[in-house]
Amino acid sequence: MKITMLSFALFCAVCSFAQQILPEVERATVVDEILEERFNVLLPELMDTAAIDMWLVISREYNEDPVIKTMLPATWLNARRRTILLFYRNKSKNTIEKLAVARYDVGKSIASAWDKEKQPDQWKRLIELIQERNPNKIGLNFSKDHNIADGLDKTDYDEFMSYLPKKMHSKVSSAEQLAVRWIETRTPREMVIYNQLVDITHDIIAEAFSEKVITPGVTTTTEVEWWMRQKVTDLGLETWFHPTVDVQRSSEKLVDHLYSFSGRPDGLTIVPGDLLHCDFGITYLRLNTDCQELAYVLQPEEKQAPKFLVEGLKDGNSVQDFLTNNMIAGRTGNEILAKSLQEAKVAGLRPSIYTHPLGLYGHSAGTTIGMWDAQGGVMKDDGDKYPLNKNTVYAIELNTTITIPEWNRDIRIMLEEAGFYGENGFRYVNGRQTELLLIPRLKNHQGN
Repeated sequence: MKITMLSFALFCAVCSFAQQILPEVERATVVDEILEERFNVLLPELMDTAAIDMWLVISREYNEDPVIKTMLPATWLNARRRTILLFYRNKSKNTIEKLAVARYDVGKSIASAWDKEKQPDQWKRLIELIQERNPNKIGLNFSKDHNIADGLDKTDYDEFMSYLPKKMHSKVSSAEQLAVRWIETRTPREMVIYNQLVDITHDIIAEAFSEKVITPGVTTTTEVEWWMRQKVTDLGLETWFHPTVDVQRSSEKLVDHLYSFSGRPDGLTIVPGDLLHCDFGITYLRLNTDCQELAYVLQPEEKQAPKFLVEGLKDGNSVQDFLTNNMIAGRTGNEILAKSLQEAKVAGLRPSIYTHPLGLYGHSAGTTIGMWDAQGGVMKDDGDKYPLNKNTVYAIELNTTITIPEWNRDIRIMLEEAGFYGENGFRYVNGRQTELLLIPRLKNHQGN
């Protein structure tokens, strides 16, 4: 059989990640094991904390509630027809019931509780189950402030309320706190996996920002973006957003922050002396990464990046430190943001912080610590009151503006790394960038 050089190269690239990435059947086993642990161990705790003893998650096929998508077994890619999940927590007996008002069991964890031949009306069967248990509080997924907790559509809400006896209407409330905690909370096993996931992300970036992919004067930023996208596909993974690669160089002025994400020129050729920046994230085992790193393209006579860029990266790390040192349980995102920005500015830095929750979704639910266009804080009708909780993951996303006299301009040092906030405080999931990636990697003959 004839093998082209390209196909051989792709084969070798995939093999290099083979020990880290599971085949589909093993992924399914891991996903379902984690889900069962979350249902049986985590969910009862979350329901007790939220004071909700019955949680209804109602969704229809191809119009899935964001929460139900995180509860389906590995072999279910969508809900089926109308799928209604009922979780009932009896705290005094320390039990958790997991029922599906659907024609099928939902995986091994959630048993079907509807026989259509005995009760043709799905809504009536749901009401029977509710009345049999007589809960104190029924949580539904509607929320003004948390989009991921707002997955119940109006049609299903109206239908449910029309069937529910009026004497029970007062028991219905928003399940937003429970839904957000379900989405944001990571288990110990998930965090072991998360380390591997971020490690894969770092490896792909390191390869993309190397002479294996980039030939200065030839390769364009667009080509690197599509190389990253193709790499993820070849590894059997997915990206949750299209990668971006942009350039800052001595001959251009500082542009708007949006330049890194939209409005960049296509096909910009990478040349020596460029400072490269990427934004890249992957999805694997239902978790997501989000990472921004920097690389410098060496001039022919250089053995290292210019000192002003090395120092600039240190400034970016300093902003990270101000932020992560202020991540303390119970503080709101606005409180963390204000204190971090103030301390960084007192230190002479020019920071911008827009850190977001990360996990089952890329832009996930939880504590929002600034937005790029809301450095005064996230404003809602009642203010930002959602506190930082333990066992949660964040994309530590930020930048600092630095002045480079040698280039006669300002540039932004933009960084993003996955960080975990747990019982022992903050830590990076798989480290952070503290040195610029060099293109090409330094060899003994360079600079001679």
